[in-house]
Amino acid sequence: MIEVHYRTRKLQKVCEKLDVAVKKYGVEMADKIHIRIDQIKNADNVLQLVQYEIGRCHKLQGDRQWQYAMDLVHPYRLIFIQKDDEAVIVQIEEITDYH
Repeated sequence: MIEVHYRTRKLQKVCEKLDVAVKKYGVEMADKIHIRIDQIKNADNVLQLVQYEIGRCHKLQGDRQWQYAMDLVHPYRLIFIQKDDEAVIVQIEEITDYH
């Protein structure tokens, strides 16, 4: 299982408390955020998320080459980074439309 950390307390509340996410993003987006967090936590490592395209998880390029993205409600993505060599600790960086 992957251990999940958060860049900010505010982001942690959105990702861990459904009512906070609903207030900020609406029901559909809040549900998708919480599904993605559960998928991350239940994976064995980041490679598994990418290999099986869970949530369309993929490594980013360019200025974001150290980050990974998972689809939320289009065009938003859940962005995270790998925090250790074994890829079992991640840090959620942001929820954004980087396109």
